[in-house]
Amino acid sequence: MVVSNIRLTTRLGTDFWNDSCDPIELREAVAEGAVGATSNPVIVYQVVKNGRERWVPVLDRLIAESPSATEDEIAWMLITEVAHVAAGILRPVYDETRGRKGYLSVQVDPKLFRSTERMVEHGRKLAAIAPNIAIKVPATEAGVQAMEDLTAVGIRINATVCFSIAQAIACAEAVERGAARAAAAGHETDSLLPNVTIMVGRVDDHLRRVMERDGITVDPGHLNWAGVAVFRKAWQLFRTRPYRSTLLAAAYRYHMHWTALIGSHVAQTMPYKWWKQFNSAPLAPEVTIAEPLREDCVQALYDHFADFRQAYDEDGLRVADFVRYGPSAHTLNQFLDGYHKLVELVRERMLR
Repeated sequence: MVVSNIRLTTRLGTDFWNDSCDPIELREAVAEGAVGATSNPVIVYQVVKNGRERWVPVLDRLIAESPSATEDEIAWMLITEVAHVAAGILRPVYDETRGRKGYLSVQVDPKLFRSTERMVEHGRKLAAIAPNIAIKVPATEAGVQAMEDLTAVGIRINATVCFSIAQAIACAEAVERGAARAAAAGHETDSLLPNVTIMVGRVDDHLRRVMERDGITVDPGHLNWAGVAVFRKAWQLFRTRPYRSTLLAAAYRYHMHWTALIGSHVAQTMPYKWWKQFNSAPLAPEVTIAEPLREDCVQALYDHFADFRQAYDEDGLRVADFVRYGPSAHTLNQFLDGYHKLVELVRERMLR
């Protein structure tokens, strides 16, 4: 029997997630070995938009059942319905691994990125959807504290809106503080194994925007390795420290975001169309995560882009500046736009 590329990747120690909570995609991904899935406002909007036949009747029912609810309240009821179905698809993985894998990541309201207290409150509410829900929290200053506070009450987190080593380390250390608080409070912590996501493709995207904006002359091919370089360096640092968090690669743009990040203590959340292409690609997966990058490539990025230095250096960003870092602001705006599109869809059905 021929073993697929994705199956071979998981045999090399890399966890495979489906980068969507779409039930059709997720069932196929789990059958291929996926042990997790992720969602965010953009993803949920696309799930509902692309699956109108399934989800619009659900939306109409929620509107009819809650005649005084606001459009935002109905939107979160719909997100909860989608998450409940997706978590159910992953539940067998959760049960088989005794709660170590099989999680659906659900993101707190992106409008709350400045408020620790409100993100914690919303995260606790979302965590009640199912036992196998992890809470996605942005790596802003308020979000880092929210990660600690959620971990302290035994809730698994997944750091998102993260593009730099400084952010990744701040998130991992917040989890360690939270886990110590959880243990002291008597919570079970063996399965409290969070993820810290680095959105590798968005690092590359940002440097391309900077190159065009500032007229920087550099080999464009070097930019394909920027996110990989950040991820690999973060992985090396995580291996030397007693972090319980696993790094998760996200935001795929080309095959290196798969082939260059394979190995143990790595998770990859791949969009459906990408992992389907990877499965049929004439590329043999092999362990690559510890391989050094070309020094001339990394040095060129380091010399020409202050934004790369901010992402690549352990002290490249202060916690207070996480939210203002270029990729962070750009991604938060996209998440907010995606959420607003979902609310607009709810409003459309309310006023029909």
